[in-house]
Amino acid sequence: MSRKPVEPLHVIKQRREAALKALVNAIPYIEFLGVEFDRHGDELTGIMRYSDHLIGNPVLPALHGGATAAFMETVAVIELSWRFFWEDIESGEIDASALTPETMPRLPKTIDFSIDYLRSGLPRDAYARARINRFGRRYASVHVEAWQDHREKLFAQATGHFLMPARDE
Repeated sequence: MSRKPVEPLHVIKQRREAALKALVNAIPYIEFLGVEFDRHGDELTGIMRYSDHLIGNPVLPALHGGATAAFMETVAVIELSWRFFWEDIESGEIDASALTPETMPRLPKTIDFSIDYLRSGLPRDAYARARINRFGRRYASVHVEAWQDHREKLFAQATGHFLMPARDE
């Protein structure tokens, strides 16, 4: 009995990067916010690069609450989508290099999203990670934490509930 040849690591990495890029490109305002994702294995960290247009209060200056909220919700949606499509990406069932915003499978839809602003966001890069608390067939619950200089010093946290797309769509 012959075994299937092991796929080269660089091919796996390329497929994962293409899949993440396709997910990010599926959300139109990510580019406006300047959000990128750093991936280590299955762990994603969202990075919102600082830009003057993200400032809400120029007197302090502080990041706009809406930019912070959109950043955190985006991190939650990308984390859920990454987990939802992981097996299809790994098996090659989803050809990430061929995905476009028009051919992208449906993404999770926000049911509600509640944010706690713990302190003002400073005029610098912000980081966020999402932790999935519940991941069911139709519903998911996610907690998101955002920080800037030190991971233990959060400037915002959020909890969101999402309607997951049906598997056959």
